[in-house]
Amino acid sequence: MNMKLFFKNLFLILIIMTSLPTMAQQSLFGGQQIISPEINSDNTVTFRFFAPNADTVKVTGDFLPTVKMKMQWGTFDAPGNALLSKDDQGIWSYTSEVLSSELYNYAFIVDGLNTTDPNNPFLVRDVASVMNIFIIGGGLADNYKVNDIPHGTVAKRWYDSPGLEMDRRLTVYTPPGYESGKEKYPVLYLLHGAGGDEEAWMTLGRTAQIMDNLIAQGKAKPMIVVMPNGNVIQDAAPGEGHEGFYKPQFMVPKTMDGTYEANFKDIINFIESNYRIKADKANRAIAGLSMGGFHSLHISRYYPKMFDYVGLFSAAILPNQNVSNPVYEDIDGTLKKQMENGYELYWIGMGKTDFLYNGCVEYRAKLDKMGMKYTYRESEGGHIWRNWRIYLSEFTPLLFK
Repeated sequence: MNMKLFFKNLFLILIIMTSLPTMAQQSLFGGQQIISPEINSDNTVTFRFFAPNADTVKVTGDFLPTVKMKMQWGTFDAPGNALLSKDDQGIWSYTSEVLSSELYNYAFIVDGLNTTDPNNPFLVRDVASVMNIFIIGGGLADNYKVNDIPHGTVAKRWYDSPGLEMDRRLTVYTPPGYESGKEKYPVLYLLHGAGGDEEAWMTLGRTAQIMDNLIAQGKAKPMIVVMPNGNVIQDAAPGEGHEGFYKPQFMVPKTMDGTYEANFKDIINFIESNYRIKADKANRAIAGLSMGGFHSLHISRYYPKMFDYVGLFSAAILPNQNVSNPVYEDIDGTLKKQMENGYELYWIGMGKTDFLYNGCVEYRAKLDKMGMKYTYRESEGGHIWRNWRIYLSEFTPLLFK
């Protein structure tokens, strides 16, 4: 062998080998060796932020007492904030009170600027806000965790919507064993709220984790869960469709004007043509939060022979009086028809301090007057994901009995 060529190749190999660690560590440049959040043995949580030149650092999140915030849609419960203390190394810290089992979100406010925690890579997006998350186990939040059990599959699918004249994206959860079996399954259509999209119930609602855990515990029947995009002007979530990257909005045009409800059969037709499902009323459920509760209410009465199970989670109830659409005509008459056709469960959940609470009271009074049976669940708190995860965890075990 040519020794000159040998040493040349050896030299090149050594250069490549010594450069690999540097290349692998490029993503670590600027990283901080700080633990945040640190969940302590007593279920207090310590937050840390390195900012030696900052004047103030605060933490805000739903683990703190709420404050009232007035917006054009009503008065909301907003998370409060707490001031961190700085040590001589420039590290700010704050330790919370003892926290109950829950999935929490938080962010920092540094000299008035909201920012995420650089030491916590676990993030969720709610409308246009990005927040860090952490879980306190040992209770109900164990159902929000990934546990050592059989897991279902989550797919992002595109379907043709002739009514909306576009291909659109939705999320589908199939239970453990779906791919390897031949069994047919019931379907829950699970709808998001204003500002959400086909990703909201998966990321903020922890739907896959909840379903995996409830099915493994024998509390819920194996089912397919379909999470569509309820914003009819979108083909997909911001950043996932043909419009590219743009800032999400809380309310987009045509979200509550009857268009979505009138074309919902496009979604059902796609699911029933592409999945092994039990395609009858007894094996269909529809539920949603806020705007999705509004959609669930009106879809289920507009198609009164379609669903045996309906869930309204903190639902917006009646349509805007200025909106004219056949979907919203004769609400009392179509509710009566839905009642006469029969159903297994009409489930309503609402937080005591929700800004939509009074509308729920009025709607229940309407149902009471009509003699339309329903199950009512009232919880603490307001218009928050903490309630909607609980509602999903309580609603799904009641389905398809």
